[in-house]
Amino acid sequence: MRRVADLHPGEAKTDAKDAFIIAETARTMPHTLHGITVADETTSELSMLCGFDDDLAAQATAVSNRLRGFLTQIHPHLERVLGPRLSHQAVLGLLKKYPAPAELHFAGRTKVRNLLKKKAPRLAPKLTEEIFQALDEQTVIVAGTASASQIISFLAAQLELILAQRSEAEQQILDLVEAHPLSAVIRSMPGVGVRTSARILTEVVGKDFKDASHLASYAGIAPVDRKSGTSIKGSHASRRGNKALKRVLFLSAFASLKADQASRAYYDRKCAEGKRNNQAVMALARKRLNVLFAMLRDGCFYESRVSVGA
Repeated sequence: MRRVADLHPGEAKTDAKDAFIIAETARTMPHTLHGITVADETTSELSMLCGFDDDLAAQATAVSNRLRGFLTQIHPHLERVLGPRLSHQAVLGLLKKYPAPAELHFAGRTKVRNLLKKKAPRLAPKLTEEIFQALDEQTVIVAGTASASQIISFLAAQLELILAQRSEAEQQILDLVEAHPLSAVIRSMPGVGVRTSARILTEVVGKDFKDASHLASYAGIAPVDRKSGTSIKGSHASRRGNKALKRVLFLSAFASLKADQASRAYYDRKCAEGKRNNQAVMALARKRLNVLFAMLRDGCFYESRVSVGA
């Protein structure tokens, strides 16, 4: 409606003008307007929870990056050991209690191992040895370590809370997804998990798509031609479309490489044709979208088929 409003004179935005534009568009270009249907309760709740989960994911990434940054400033060797494991509750609990390298040294191997065992019984012995090996590799105390340690403890507690909230939101999303009648159909496709199912339900189900190509264009995974006059100068990936849907389709296609033989065969064939990794995964996502569209249209489950010679 706002794009149509740009075609009318004046820049004022009032309720009366908006109503006129909508009525005029409905009268002269009815094909450009789409009916609005009231979403069912499950879809509405899923949409809100998915948005909240996206916000939590962004916050977790920001806090994790800040935490790794402070660890790098005061002890790079320790960050190399703990940084990749910051999403683990055992590591966050350790940083909350012993945020400074000196405190870890003073606590000793036994206390550190016992603390880690509460949340990571199998990982505790190996991680303890890696931590103290990293502590022995640096003997210099960096200026500002005391203040950085206080911030590290605060950030660890904050990240722990955010991850706990994400876990709770994921459980609520899972309950709603499993209650939806199309859940079993969607999750029968390899590489489709809880969050992917939720996004498909909120972004695809209930919308009117003429065919799989229409849905691919909406998701932003259909290639766009470069045209000048009557000549076509190639194609490129679209930068438009539904970004959230495009992301989950790409990630689910990547996850399917280990879970589905047919997906792996198609990916290998695209790589053999000279496509880079991301291009091959995007091509796989486009192919899987054709299958997903048919599954939702017919209400049928996924069937893996590997073509001979693929």
